[in-house]
Amino acid sequence: MNLIAKDPLQRRIEINNWIVLAVVFIPSLIFGTLKFSMGVLIGGFICIVNFYWMGHSLRHAFNKKSTSIKSNVVLKYFLRLVLSAIVLYFLISAQTVNIIGLIIGLSVVMVTVVLTVLITFSKKNFIEES
Repeated sequence: MNLIAKDPLQRRIEINNWIVLAVVFIPSLIFGTLKFSMGVLIGGFICIVNFYWMGHSLRHAFNKKSTSIKSNVVLKYFLRLVLSAIVLYFLISAQTVNIIGLIIGLSVVMVTVVLTVLITFSKKNFIEES
């Protein structure tokens, strides 16, 4: 089986996901309530797990020599969406976490992708200008 290696940018994003989550979670422990901090932590964890799962699904789909790649990827996407929705529903309905903290945690991957891409391209442009 021909495995597709991870792109260095993707690997950097995966590492930075955990760093950004820690940077957001630690101050929330100090300055926020426990429910808020748990919202940040659980939201970040859900988002990061979805990011890893999506990457795994796409690598697996492109390694296959099948014609049903599109339906397989779409099916796994909807499975991830439904499972995430169920978990979020139970977290919010049981009032286990603070909703604002949960939203901040769910934004971790988006913030990480934007920051990592901006930093990477700014370094690239700086090297080209020199």
